[in-house]
Amino acid sequence: LVTTLPNRSTVVSNIDFLNLHTFFDAITLMYRVTTRLAAQFHVAADLDVIRARQAAFAAAVEAQDALGMIATNRDFHAAIAEAGRNPYYTGLFCRLLDEGRRILRLYYSSFEDRLPQRYVAEHEEMIAAIAARDVEGADRLAKAHADQIVQQIQQLIARDRRQTLAL
Repeated sequence: LVTTLPNRSTVVSNIDFLNLHTFFDAITLMYRVTTRLAAQFHVAADLDVIRARQAAFAAAVEAQDALGMIATNRDFHAAIAEAGRNPYYTGLFCRLLDEGRRILRLYYSSFEDRLPQRYVAEHEEMIAAIAARDVEGADRLAKAHADQIVQQIQQLIARDRRQTLAL
């Protein structure tokens, strides 16, 4: 999120739009891997944490609190990763979630910070698949969840908002 310059000043890092596809590849993979592993290896206490994080996310969505949505979404997915019991995947996924915060800000702004309830429901469906130990279902839902985020951001970036002016 930040870069330290040679003279030790710190500036906000640029978003590398030309290589955004590599970020999307990595985060989609991690959504899938961590959700699959959570379905396979979670314990009851993990579900309590995941559900609490989801409740916080739903409250942020209800309040139309974009910064709250970003933070609680990160915490929700990090809790899923923790439930998967692979610290290497958890570390990588948390890094990607942290790096993706500014990109997620674009995502929420594309809805004018009014995230449709169907995306809150996606989290609930993921929890249900994890709780049922439905590894394939969890994978399918995680992929669909990542895909809709990527597609929304791609549409936002590619949207043609030029004004037509007669010159």
